[in-house]
Amino acid sequence: MSRKATHAVRPKKKNYWPRRIMVALLVGLVGVACYLGYLVYVSKDALKDITTDADPTVVVAPENSVKVKPVTLMLLGMDTRKNTGTLNTDVMMVVAMNPKTKSAVVVSIPRDSRIQVNGYNTRKANAYYANFLRQEHNDGLKDKEAEQAAKKGMRSMFGKFFDVPIDYTTMINFQGFSDVVDALGGVTVDVDMDMHYVDKADGTNINLSKGRQKLMGDDALDFVRYRKSNDGKNMSSDFDRNQRESQVLGQIADKLKSFSGVTKIGSVIKAVGNNLRMDIPAGEVTNLLKTYYGISGSDITFIPLEGTWKSPYVYLDAAKLQAAKDALSAKLAE
Repeated sequence: MSRKATHAVRPKKKNYWPRRIMVALLVGLVGVACYLGYLVYVSKDALKDITTDADPTVVVAPENSVKVKPVTLMLLGMDTRKNTGTLNTDVMMVVAMNPKTKSAVVVSIPRDSRIQVNGYNTRKANAYYANFLRQEHNDGLKDKEAEQAAKKGMRSMFGKFFDVPIDYTTMINFQGFSDVVDALGGVTVDVDMDMHYVDKADGTNINLSKGRQKLMGDDALDFVRYRKSNDGKNMSSDFDRNQRESQVLGQIADKLKSFSGVTKIGSVIKAVGNNLRMDIPAGEVTNLLKTYYGISGSDITFIPLEGTWKSPYVYLDAAKLQAAKDALSAKLAE
């Protein structure tokens, strides 16, 4: 099923995802990986799949390892659609993690944010990756090399924007959310209203009835992203969607901690491995998972950047942007 996406700042008709839901998706999947860290450690195939973007010649000195030094990650959520051929970075986040405090700060960037950095053209935040990638292809690089260079460009540019160095990139395909829920045998949630929405242009077909029920992957994704019906009724606020994402993530966490979840760990690892790519060396992925094993939502500070919409951009609130920069810097200095 193709996805109808939404936007947390301004409703649009095209493919936008609520920012907070994307935060939940990425953190949920990373949380799955952390919770299963010791199993991923012994799963060579999973590590090989996840770290195909890493430079095999890079050797990280022990004193620079994520085990002892804070690390920053650029998280990119890709919305890939076979029927439309789109490749959108619908989610962009910067994460700072500190091994001493076993805690993290996650700053999410609205996709329409106006980004202005010296030495770079001013664009919407979600336009940079595609432009970096196109430029690398124009310069003669092949697909994998062009992708690696484009990710490096994202780290460099957003590092300057947030005034912090960004060490690595993690890229995830949103299909991973559905795959993880399916691997765990579904989630049981309270659907708070009838949810019916059809968009023939991209194949979206949300059809859920109010009440407590078990949802499999695609329906769970529809549940957390629902905004309104075709007739404009049964509107869904950001608060409603946040409540839904909490339900689903809570179910995922509970299932992973249960015996039934343990029996399905192999499928969960496969679901994550098929949809997650890192340019972190495999050894450092292992160190990352072992260091942050068991991290919970209370250890993570979420900072969604906010701003004002004035076509075609979201103009970020300067005070909140500075607060996010300060929080990232402080986490690296703890």
